[in-house]
Order: sequence, then C-alpha cells, then structure tokens
Amino acid sequence: MVGIALVAMLVGCGSSGPRLDASEPSGTFPVEVTTAAFPADQTLSEHTRLVIAVRNAGQKTIPDIAVTVTDPKYGSAVRAFGQNESAPTLASRSRPVWILDKPPGPCSGARGYSCLQGGSGGAATAYANTWALGQLKPGHVARFEWGLTAVSAGTYKIHYVIAAGLNGKAKARLSGGGIPAGTFTVRISRQPTQSYVNNNGQIVTTK
Repeated sequence: MVGIALVAMLVGCGSSGPRLDASEPSGTFPVEVTTAAFPADQTLSEHTRLVIAVRNAGQKTIPDIAVTVTDPKYGSAVRAFGQNESAPTLASRSRPVWILDKPPGPCSGARGYSCLQGGSGGAATAYANTWALGQLKPGHVARFEWGLTAVSAGTYKIHYVIAAGLNGKAKARLSGGGIPAGTFTVRISRQPTQSYVNNNGQIVTTK
C-alpha cells in the first residue's frame, strides 16, 4: 500500500511534463536480505543502529535499491522513526520515537545536504521515509545503516520495505516471490543506560 501511494504521488504531480518514472526500467529484481538488525530492548538516550543489508540475487543491475521505513499502523502518514499523536491541538501528529543521528549512505551527495550540518545525507530521496543507495550490481550488497537515539519510552513497531526503484516499475522480490519486508518490535525503557570503567580501562555499558 505504501509503495502504491508513493508511485501515485510521483506520476500524478506535474502531469503536464514527462512522466517521472519514464527512465526507470520495468521488471522484477531478485534480492536477498542478508542482515536486518535492530536491538529489541533499548533505553532512553541510548544510541543504537538499525542495519539492513540487501544482496542483488539476480543477473541484472538493480536500478536504485531503496528502503522505506514506516509505522505498521499509520504507514507513511507518520514520519520514519516516529509515532502518531491524536491530540487535536497539534499542528503535526507525528512525534519522534527515535532521533536520527546519522542517515544511511554517504554523508553528502547529489541527493542531500551534508549530515554533518544536520542535512539529510547522500541517500535521501524526495520521500521523508525512504532512502536509496543507487544501482546495485548482481551479487553485490547494499548496506543501509541508521544511527538512532531513543527519546520516547514504550513499545513500538518499525516496518521496512525494500524496493528496486523509487517509481514502482522496478520491483524487488525474494526468491520465493514475496515482497522483501519485515517488522521490528522494540521496547524502550525509561531506565537510563549505566556505564563504568573496568580494571582494564574499558568502558562497560549496562542496563
């Protein structure tokens, strides 16, 4: 549903000009999710990483490997790593659960401003919930890594979907034909992370 909505927005906007998906090749591109990792138990103010690695399992180059991160219930109506707040006085109902410290891909590039100055980084796209790393050759692996800090206690779900392009014509599929997607369930505790220095001079973090 999220992918269909994004495609409709792209094709519908600026209809007097050329179609925005005109240059994207049509087809199905086999992929394998080699890594999908995000700590299930976290604490407030703890810095963590969400890592999703995707291998091109086919014989053709994937046009633009991308990952969309959404709320399983509200989809892209809530910004990535956020939650929906129903208070009627709010101008925006999307509130952060995690602060995005470091986006995936290069820190700067043609698609975004440098993340060192708070920009969106080189993997950013026109969609607030989607990051893309460009073409992916057969047998190669694309690694998406988000640096995040938890700011809201509770139990939350994060859904991700992998795509072979941004406009819906190039479709990523698993070897069995399924859509490459998954959901993380994360519990964020109010108890802050504790750290100490052991006898070897190493910093040890406990919860």
